[in-house]
Amino acid sequence: MIRPADASRSDPNLTVRFPVLRDFCTEALLRTGLSQADAATGAEVLATTDAWGVFTHGSKLLRGYLRRLQAGGLRVQGQPRLSAEGGAWALVDGDSALGLVTSAYAMQIAIAKARLQGIAYVGVRNSCHFGAAGYYAWLASREGLIGLSMANDIPSVAAPGSRGAVTGSNPIAYSVPVAGNRPLLLDMSIATVAGGKVYAAKERGDPIPENWIVGPDGRPTTDPSMYPASGALMPAAGHKGYGLALLIETLSGILTGAGFTWGVHSWMTEDLSAPTQHGAAFVAIDADAMMPAGAFGRRMEALVDEIHSAPKADGIERIFLPGEMEWERYDRAMQDGVRLPSDVVASLREAAALVGMDVDCDLG
Repeated sequence: MIRPADASRSDPNLTVRFPVLRDFCTEALLRTGLSQADAATGAEVLATTDAWGVFTHGSKLLRGYLRRLQAGGLRVQGQPRLSAEGGAWALVDGDSALGLVTSAYAMQIAIAKARLQGIAYVGVRNSCHFGAAGYYAWLASREGLIGLSMANDIPSVAAPGSRGAVTGSNPIAYSVPVAGNRPLLLDMSIATVAGGKVYAAKERGDPIPENWIVGPDGRPTTDPSMYPASGALMPAAGHKGYGLALLIETLSGILTGAGFTWGVHSWMTEDLSAPTQHGAAFVAIDADAMMPAGAFGRRMEALVDEIHSAPKADGIERIFLPGEMEWERYDRAMQDGVRLPSDVVASLREAAALVGMDVDCDLG
């Protein structure tokens, strides 16, 4: 049961202790028939993402995952497995298991192989939406390795000049260990903005910036209701985001044998009983295999110090590195609880109803 950490009856948001949120997600996944280990893995990914403050990709997604697990498009008994491997590479068949589970499994293989070979690539097919890409990159960096993760998705992003979607929003993330500091962590969509933020604006009834999506005529619009039925996200930095999308499609879809572009199906809106054919790719690099032990981390520390001490524009007190804001939110969440926005709370209520649970919270 989730309870608010504050007693306010006028606050539509909800502050929840991290273990309580994680346990709630675990129990909900267990009630679909998922194993204890898989439910715990999925819950850890979702709760950690919320603790970073990335609410579009945290427990808000639980509702959709439960629906697919109940309908069979995600297999509760699915077991990701190696389908082929070499010294520094492997291919994983996700067996339509929960994408969070398959992705953690694949990155662990990449980490193990990188410790032996210095670098490793692991591709995934027959998977599904995998939540926040940054979580899997972080799995590598917390072990002292450089981590990269990426995945493809159903087309939702226009190419420069197109009137509709051409590529998926195709997330990519990296995480780099830094001696004496939290790792660098960047998690981004190749679109100007993640589709989840457009959905969130639509749920709130808010307009969106005019550089987020294009309408059916290929022109910018501030109406989030057009996405995804008749509109498409804009690629970040135009041709640059578009080019990066195709690299991710190559490594996640083409090379892995997964679906690509329109061969990937929507995990939210299409047949919940059918696999979605998502692909993903994970890379781990062991810098200690290429440099004296500890040298890489110290050099990264010097880089961080240099950037922090760079001259600042008027009115700017601090230059942030990728991940610093997320880690500071994470530390606050661990101490004070995870403050969930109202749209996440509403989604958790729906998730609870799907599996006969009770979200005991006061939203008004």
